[in-house]
Amino acid sequence: MSNLPDPVRVLIADDQELLRESFRVLVNAEPGLEVVGLAEDGDAAVRMAVSEHPDVVLMDVRMPGLDGIEATRLIRTHPDAEGVRVLVLTMFDMDSYVFAALRSGASGFLLKDVAPADLVRAIRTVAAGQGLLAPSVTSRLIEEFCRQPQSVPAVSDSLAPLTGREREVLLLVTRGLSNTEIAAELHVSMATVKTYIGRLLDKLGARDRVQLVITGYEHGLVTPSKGK
Repeated sequence: MSNLPDPVRVLIADDQELLRESFRVLVNAEPGLEVVGLAEDGDAAVRMAVSEHPDVVLMDVRMPGLDGIEATRLIRTHPDAEGVRVLVLTMFDMDSYVFAALRSGASGFLLKDVAPADLVRAIRTVAAGQGLLAPSVTSRLIEEFCRQPQSVPAVSDSLAPLTGREREVLLLVTRGLSNTEIAAELHVSMATVKTYIGRLLDKLGARDRVQLVITGYEHGLVTPSKGK
């Protein structure tokens, strides 16, 4: 990842001291990663995000006082925390807060039982400006979205600037396909897929791939199966 900061500065926010320390040891043991702070709740996470300006915040969802969702929103909208990205961690893959966390500006979502190597990879991915979701989370994210009142008509006019192929790529991204899978589906090169993804981010004003998924479902490109 050529645009990766060196070192990647990480803030860990979790109300459980054992988990904070475990994540601290794991992150600091990795070359190119450095923990710059430990926060025991959302208020502390916001303060430290502003003062330390980390590249990535590992954010627990359920914390006393200010929870991880509101802390994420405050960090992502604070003028002195511009560029700080949030990777949400939770114990529950069906957590009802997942959708809200991503809508609040989180760049990704993982379960706390993620393998150490996958967590490290996720930190670097988010730090490089890309978004990610844990396996299986995309479909559950959509199920959660579909439980909420719909205020956007199917296929909004905001998608009008997209070409037919760009809309096709957005559809596949929304369905959760990786770049490799999209390339195989459309019979194009990986470089071509990356070009289309870049155009989608630009035209839709999306921060990362996660926002593209949310945008696709908000505008009715995909309708989840009934009965899920």
